[in-house]
Amino acid sequence: MRIGELAAETGVSVRALRYYEEKGLLSSERSAGGQRHYPRDAVEWVRLIQRLYAAGLSSRTIVELMPCVVDGRATPGLLERLATERDRIDERIADLADTRNRLESVITGATTNMLTGRSCRPDDEAPPKPPDRTA
Repeated sequence: MRIGELAAETGVSVRALRYYEEKGLLSSERSAGGQRHYPRDAVEWVRLIQRLYAAGLSSRTIVELMPCVVDGRATPGLLERLATERDRIDERIADLADTRNRLESVITGATTNMLTGRSCRPDDEAPPKPPDRTA
């Protein structure tokens, strides 16, 4: 598969795929004309790389992790770093869950207030008057 096909199938830009190669995250074969050709499983690798980046891992950490994904082996130092990353992700999940709960509270409160006619604004501001529908 050529680089444009891989980009289209994964939703990742050609520029990002070249960056992944530069960092050693992805590899390709070159044709006689110099075009990059990727194996079919490159789609899975690119999706994994994207998820690891989204989780906040650096390209250096991902490069160290990739052999572990292939053969299941990791050094104690790498396992410790990965555990630290996992803990950091758990903290982010907890923070996001708290933020979501606060937003849900505002949404629920605003809906309740709209149903009861109470304003979501401070008490010193008068609630808006409903439009006159008698005309």
